[in-house]
Amino acid sequence: MSVIEFVDSHTAGEPTRVVIGGGPALGDGALPERLQRLITDHDAFRSAVVNEPRGSDVLVGALLVEPEDPACAAGVIFFNNVGYLGMCGHGTIGVVATLAHLGRIQPGRHRIETPVGTVSALLRANGEVTIENVVSYRYRRDVEVQVADVGVVRGDVAWGGNWFFLVDSPPLELTIANCDKLTEYAWAVRCALNGHKITGAGGAEIDHVELSAPTAEADSRNFVLCPGKAYDRSPCGTGTSAKLACLAADGKLMPGQVWRQEGILGTAFEGSYRMENGSSNRIVPSITGKAHVTAQGQLILHPDDPFRAGIRV
Repeated sequence: MSVIEFVDSHTAGEPTRVVIGGGPALGDGALPERLQRLITDHDAFRSAVVNEPRGSDVLVGALLVEPEDPACAAGVIFFNNVGYLGMCGHGTIGVVATLAHLGRIQPGRHRIETPVGTVSALLRANGEVTIENVVSYRYRRDVEVQVADVGVVRGDVAWGGNWFFLVDSPPLELTIANCDKLTEYAWAVRCALNGHKITGAGGAEIDHVELSAPTAEADSRNFVLCPGKAYDRSPCGTGTSAKLACLAADGKLMPGQVWRQEGILGTAFEGSYRMENGSSNRIVPSITGKAHVTAQGQLILHPDDPFRAGIRV
């Protein structure tokens, strides 16, 4: 029997499960190398943690590992129901809340290693967390893609720690009642991107689709479809970072100016940015949100359980 220790939280409605014990031995070295070992040798662990019957399609997992840089508070590898995430904004906020819950960090500034770079996180006494994300940028502007049964859809391709296709003012109202229709629309867009071989830099797959529209309560409301066809319940930290990069590229948001990004549930993140040193088109985004710890316990994996490694999709 194997036992995995975890802490669950949600950030603006989006759940994170942080594995604090019982994870696979990945050795030392850079996080991208340890991520590759996890993918190659221990993918059953990922599935067991986040997939049914112990998890759900919407759950994001976060495996705590020793950081390569001793100045960092932790290293973390993010994953979901179908694979692995380079960076996760809501998940990083959840990791910081979890570390605080466990008494491992106090209010102040902390550094967290991820496979795509080190992020800075400021934990405030009231529980709010501001993460300074990895460098983000718009890769392509106003890209046209022919979507089956929809027609031509235009959007920007941008990096915010994951690759996004950002569509402004979609033909559907961004409400929770429309989630099924929004999911099918966004999934059709993603399939069309793959079919037409529209990618991020270096041929990277665009695995997130972000739909945005103005709202009276915030600067924008979004609907973000994640790789496993589950929508983000939060305003999406990496998606907000990608949005800020596009706004900055268009001159619609100045450095330091706050952008209030609402998610599909009506919860919000506050985002701003500074320019990367020496760059004219790359930004360093900051995202502020709050996570709440919801559970702490153990996942039990019996050797005779037919779904010991989860129900794989």
